[in-house]
Amino acid sequence: MASLLYFLFLFTFAPLSESQSYIGVNYGQVGDNLPSPEATAKLLQSTAIEKVRLYGSDPGVIKAFANTGIGIMIGISNSDIPGMASDPDLAKNWIDNNVVPFYPASKIILINVGNEVLSYNDPNMMKQLLPAMQNLQNALDAADLGGKIKVSTVHSMAVLTQSDPPSSGRFDPTIGDLLKELLGFNNATGSPFAINPYPYFAYRSDPRPETLAFCLFQPNSGRVDSGSKIKYTNMFDAQVDAIRSAIDAMGLKGVEIVVAETGWPYKGDKAEVGPSLENAKAYNGNLIAHLRSRVGTPLMPGKSVETYLFALYDEDQKPGPTSERSFGLFRPDLSMIYDAGLSKTSQAPSTTIKTPAVSPAPEPKNDSWCVPKAGVSDAQLQENLDYACGQGIDCGPIQPGGACFEPSNVASHATYAMNLLYQKSGRNPWNCDFSQTATLTSTNPSYDKCTYLGSGST
Repeated sequence: MASLLYFLFLFTFAPLSESQSYIGVNYGQVGDNLPSPEATAKLLQSTAIEKVRLYGSDPGVIKAFANTGIGIMIGISNSDIPGMASDPDLAKNWIDNNVVPFYPASKIILINVGNEVLSYNDPNMMKQLLPAMQNLQNALDAADLGGKIKVSTVHSMAVLTQSDPPSSGRFDPTIGDLLKELLGFNNATGSPFAINPYPYFAYRSDPRPETLAFCLFQPNSGRVDSGSKIKYTNMFDAQVDAIRSAIDAMGLKGVEIVVAETGWPYKGDKAEVGPSLENAKAYNGNLIAHLRSRVGTPLMPGKSVETYLFALYDEDQKPGPTSERSFGLFRPDLSMIYDAGLSKTSQAPSTTIKTPAVSPAPEPKNDSWCVPKAGVSDAQLQENLDYACGQGIDCGPIQPGGACFEPSNVASHATYAMNLLYQKSGRNPWNCDFSQTATLTSTNPSYDKCTYLGSGST
């Protein structure tokens, strides 16, 4: 089943020292209290973040990342697009001034031409986008950098006219011809199609508890795609796969997708729905765990989509509601606002939202099993069972004829599945949480011919 191709809480089995080049971060600078670029570069080197996206091409920032090994996206503002499109020399000068002096010491990997241009409803700029990209590509080629640095642009999810279910994802036909040309450029040059999916905005327009769990990668009943019959258990995969379907429908299946922005605000105004420290930690922490699992999305299994978290710091000079200034992962003093599991040496568990404070789960011992807490309802156990068996574990033993099918009740089957997911997910205390309905025990629940995998098992 396609739904068995991925899971959400599973941290990667690979060593932490192994490259995690699919994790990046947005480094905006609309603030008057931000650390120096040099301090920022050192901060990123201490984390699992290996790529950074800049919205401009500040030479001081680009130089600060020299010899760090951190990949750098740089950007050209929307207002510069007309000049780049009409004057190839301007594009050449831009490359000569903003790229050539710094590369390869500063590992520039991608130039983004504008941000969400197709969503601004400016027909003139939209027509100029592709010529600007082509002129910059030609300038890179002339500087012998064409195969080393890519050129693309970033799109909002609004380029889709249909996204639910994901298999029905299609681009807005009013910009279809332009998108096909842009995708053709991506395909010819090997550059990615960059998008900004935000499950946060999806929840804001549908603030039901089940939608929140779906957006935060938390246990939920899932949503079955009526077209593909794939069961999605998180909004991020659903949004990315909707883009995948739209690209494939254009006949350009070879174009890779990059998530240029995604995040969740940890604070907002009273009237804002969704911002909170718990929700932000849950979203980013579970997203990072999902990326580290390397299972990908149902339509792109087996690898993580390169994803840039929004954002490195709060930007205190941004206009709009409080949430606009509250997406940061780190404070100006370089301390974490919350632990999203970005450390090179540790991977923090995500939080479960809107639950009472509880004592930390006990550390797993040599022999420990994950079982439901007393008093958990059958409905919750069924949800835990569905969730666990949807994460790629082998639930065959609790199917008819299996060694653990009898007794045939939800409590027994859920116990088996929850424990197996815990054992396969790294045997960390947070892998035995299930929205605080599970606990660790040193009593082996195995019986008759039904053997429960234990911490000492292989």
